[in-house]
Amino acid sequence: MGSTLLLSAAMLAQDSSGGSTPATTTTPAHKNATINQRKHYQQHRIRQGVKSGELTKGEAKKLEKQEHALNREERNMRKVNNGHLTKQDRKTLHQQQNHLSKEIYKDKHNNRKRTGAGK
Repeated sequence: MGSTLLLSAAMLAQDSSGGSTPATTTTPAHKNATINQRKHYQQHRIRQGVKSGELTKGEAKKLEKQEHALNREERNMRKVNNGHLTKQDRKTLHQQQNHLSKEIYKDKHNNRKRTGAGK
């Protein structure tokens, strides 16, 4: 099993465990995750939040829009550097992913609930 798959499995297990560790904390699994791994993990967190009712339709739409903008920015960064990301590009993208992760956490843990969720 590749390290990417193991890391993704560890991140999914942590998210679905229902533990009290907030997403704003950088865990060892997240600290070494690639930009693509974090994208997939955050997308999973949004889908899980919609499914469980923790995210309203409006919250999910806003988060998806932010995720889309981040993906567009990454594509533009890669275009400038022949398909590669510079060290500064990766740092910028990780900071933006940290911000999005905090937004996902805040939206999932506020008191707003989607009606009819969990069906």
